[in-house]
Amino acid sequence: MIVAVLNQKGGVGKTTVALHLAAGLASSGSRVLLVDADPQGSARDWAAVRQTAPAFTVVGLDRPTLHRDLSDLAAGYAHVVIDGPPRVTDLTRSAILAADVVLIPVQPSPLDVWACSEIVGLIKEASVYTERLKSASVVNRKIVGTAMGRDATQALAAYEVPVLESQIAQRIAFAEALASGQTVQETTPGSPAAEEITALVNEVLGSYA
Repeated sequence: MIVAVLNQKGGVGKTTVALHLAAGLASSGSRVLLVDADPQGSARDWAAVRQTAPAFTVVGLDRPTLHRDLSDLAAGYAHVVIDGPPRVTDLTRSAILAADVVLIPVQPSPLDVWACSEIVGLIKEASVYTERLKSASVVNRKIVGTAMGRDATQALAAYEVPVLESQIAQRIAFAEALASGQTVQETTPGSPAAEEITALVNEVLGSYA
């Protein structure tokens, strides 16, 4: 399964979702490849500050030929997670063409929901060329104890793209883990943050693998 984590709006937690999704997929023993297709290289920076090798492989490939080059890179891996660029480019289109599933992290705010229209449009265009392509939105960085996650889910339904039931809250545990080149599964196992990631991974596997 190839999952591209994409959103043209910066600051939605795209790399956080991609890294934790890769870690969750690898936790069962599957070989997982994370492709850092973001020219900013945040996932590569994360891997560089780790004290030990992560449970998955991290490589950089931020070229618009990603959809052609990935097959050789992905040989032998059960799952591939693509951390895409923060704006719509030829590289974004290439990541969509490479993917089986496009996952769109969305912060629960009207501006972020409205900003999804462009990436949803690209996915619909790509569906003409690849019938296997599926997509879903995931509410990320929701504020615990508010109705914002529910409201965002209702608003996202207008795009006719499925919205995952699992949601990820805004938690300091994510920032602290990433700062040390780790994931919340490593730093705070069993915490609400880790449980949210487990729910996300299970839903992705159950719905799209």
